[in-house]
Amino acid sequence: MAAQLITGGRVATPDGVLDPGWVLVDDGTISSVGAGAPPARPDAEVTDASGSWVLPGFVDIHCHGGGGAAFAGADPATVRQVVDAHTAHGTTTMLASLVTRPVPELVEQVAALADLVQEGLVAGVHLEGPFLSAARCGAHDPAILRPPDPVSVDALLAAGRGTIRMVTVAPELDGAVPAVKRLVDAGVIAAIGHTDARADDVVPAVDAGASVATHLFNGMRPLHHREPGPIGALLDDERVTVELICDLVHLHPTIVRLAARHAGAGRTVLITDAIAAAAAGDGVYDIGGLEVDVTDGVPTLAGGGSLAGSTLTMDAAFRNLVQSCGLGVLDAVAAAATRPAELLGLGNVTGRLAAGYAADVVLLDDALRPTSVMKRGEWVPSVS
Repeated sequence: MAAQLITGGRVATPDGVLDPGWVLVDDGTISSVGAGAPPARPDAEVTDASGSWVLPGFVDIHCHGGGGAAFAGADPATVRQVVDAHTAHGTTTMLASLVTRPVPELVEQVAALADLVQEGLVAGVHLEGPFLSAARCGAHDPAILRPPDPVSVDALLAAGRGTIRMVTVAPELDGAVPAVKRLVDAGVIAAIGHTDARADDVVPAVDAGASVATHLFNGMRPLHHREPGPIGALLDDERVTVELICDLVHLHPTIVRLAARHAGAGRTVLITDAIAAAAAGDGVYDIGGLEVDVTDGVPTLAGGGSLAGSTLTMDAAFRNLVQSCGLGVLDAVAAAATRPAELLGLGNVTGRLAAGYAADVVLLDDALRPTSVMKRGEWVPSVS
């Protein structure tokens, strides 16, 4: 693998922006980062990033599909199709999210995806269902939703062979708190979402180890000034990191700004919640056996029902957070790369431009659109 030297750009590092800065890559790993004139490395391939932002590759912890394909099929070629579509938009690490299906079917999907996690194609599996509230089911089939019984939880964990990284649970369901404890003990992130819980229902689950709010505001009892519900409880709890779908459809920019500023850079994560239609165009799609119509980039259940995921890519989420919601570039880097990497236990591997980290890099132009993407030290096709 040839050495790479990226020079002349605005390099976003943990210590601030180096302008101009440089990033040196050896054998797929960042060997050094600095400001001003780059070191003499005649053996390195040079990329002139003048006028560009040089950022760590994005990390998406909640994504169902893209490029016309979905993770639910768990076929290697299909999974690669999803990954390639999002990599072109700057995502260099991602979880494969699965929607609600009967537990035996999910066991099969998880077992198949586990092999691909071990190959390094995706960083792990996220189960968004079936342990969700029918009252806040969104685009999940309410007929399949169920409380989290120990047999089902253990069957899914066994199928994952250590590759399940996150499971979303509605905390008000029977058995939810013991399930959260079981998941956390197994090294899995327990997330709270698709819930009709009151605030008092949320606290025991967080006390048991739940640490993520699945797409805060969406699929939840609304915030009320006399009953803050899950939104208030999760947003105000320093132990909880909040996911935000920043497509400007699921959330108004003011709501994004309020949530991100309250949670801060250490507790805010951008996600796509993307379905197969992301980077693929309008049309009719399937998600968890339900028909979805995508019109003008907005997916809804057929017949004008609930929003059904998004067509978002991480570069667009990043761009929206800065340009429409008013956050700074470094805060957006934390939300799109650094914090999600930390959640996955990869905080010393990726999500930062620093020596010793994987060479996962995205170059953005002044309009914050990707022009080049590097994954593990290799340039890959980008949307440009």
